[in-house]
Amino acid sequence: MPGRWAGPDTLAHVIHPPSPGLFLSFEGGEGVGKSTQARLLADWLRTTLGREVVLTREPGGTTLGIELRNAVLHGAEIDARTEALLYATDRAHHVHSLVRPALARGAVVITDRYLDSSVAYQGNGRDLGAAEVERLSLWATEGLLPHLTVLLDLDPRIGLTRLTGDPDRLERAGIDFHARTRQAFLDRAAAEPARWVVVDASRGVDEIHREVRARAEALPGLAPVARDGEVAR
Repeated sequence: MPGRWAGPDTLAHVIHPPSPGLFLSFEGGEGVGKSTQARLLADWLRTTLGREVVLTREPGGTTLGIELRNAVLHGAEIDARTEALLYATDRAHHVHSLVRPALARGAVVITDRYLDSSVAYQGNGRDLGAAEVERLSLWATEGLLPHLTVLLDLDPRIGLTRLTGDPDRLERAGIDFHARTRQAFLDRAAAEPARWVVVDASRGVDEIHREVRARAEALPGLAPVARDGEVAR
């Protein structure tokens, strides 16, 4: 029997599979500070709450993912559908081999990008169709969604100026492409406010971190881990 994710329903209709862990994702355009904020939240969860944290990214969170990341971002030019399928391949392996096992043992998994990026970048940015890319990602992950998705929102004309090094395939896609992806992220956040929090990424790093941390603290199940001789608060 097909899973829920095989039909035309949107992400809002998918139910979180039961798991003792927590799954958080950071989304947004280029240069918004996702990696920095993911690392800061991971450090806080480890040091303050004593939680096991798995900090990862897409693409590239596994050994196979590193190869796929190099191919899709830095390899020879490929068409949009091939690009979408490579991201889905990375995501399927990432979830199966790393994310689900970590959640099953009670870890907090924080990923720098997840399936919402594919919907925004390939579905809207590449004009492949958001619904089609969404269904592909849900099939690849067996319907796994984050408990919280943090959207770091920033004008792409500012974000692109923050980049260093040689631009990858997506970074050099052009301002119209990045404007479409930004709007796609905002539209998805507005449609599903229970999962998303939109954060103004034009502010300072510490101010952004405080807002992200406050939202994370409100998640059910994000309690400190009791250490020997202590009682969890």
